[in-house]
Amino acid sequence: MTQRLLSLSREIHRLQAELSREIEAEREKLSGHIKETIVDFEQDIVAGHKRLRVSIWRFLAGSSLGTALTAPVIYSLLIPLLVLDAWVSLYQAICFRAYGIPRVRRGDYVVFDRRHLAYLNWIEAVNCLYCSYANGVIGYVREIGSRTEQYWCPIKHALRVIDPHDRYRDFLEYGDAEGYRGRLEEFRMNLRHEPPTDAPPPV
Repeated sequence: MTQRLLSLSREIHRLQAELSREIEAEREKLSGHIKETIVDFEQDIVAGHKRLRVSIWRFLAGSSLGTALTAPVIYSLLIPLLVLDAWVSLYQAICFRAYGIPRVRRGDYVVFDRRHLAYLNWIEAVNCLYCSYANGVIGYVREIGSRTEQYWCPIKHALRVIDPHDRYRDFLEYGDAEGYRGRLEEFRMNLRHEPPTDAPPPV
């Protein structure tokens, strides 16, 4: 390489490094501006949400007698839900490990994030916590049940089922005895090698 080419090559590398530094400086400046804008935006939203929050007294005054009387009945369901949650968690911890079935991540179903909403008073926030827990546990149990069904009985019903779980559509047709005998192990192997729910999709 001639001295001229060497000099040009070094200059190109120097300019590339300088360009990278400038791009990074601009990115940091822009990132800081975006963060400030987001913080201001979030503060404006929270302030607006707080203005929409209904006080406890107004909330109670606007509630019907029927709502007050049925509240203990609604919340009494928490007891069987807690038992179901604990029992099913124990079930999959023991049985899924024995069968080689990937365990269901409870945190993918039981999610508590509505408490951050500033427009909810504490009674509404507690109601949201209850609903999040109840529906999360039901979804969690349903997924454990669907994996159990795929392992032991991947057969469709003869009668129509309303809103079946996602695995059901791939199950064997009702009355397909040969398919059941020939493919049961395939269903089990597919279940054992199923990627976790938070795994990236295959390329």
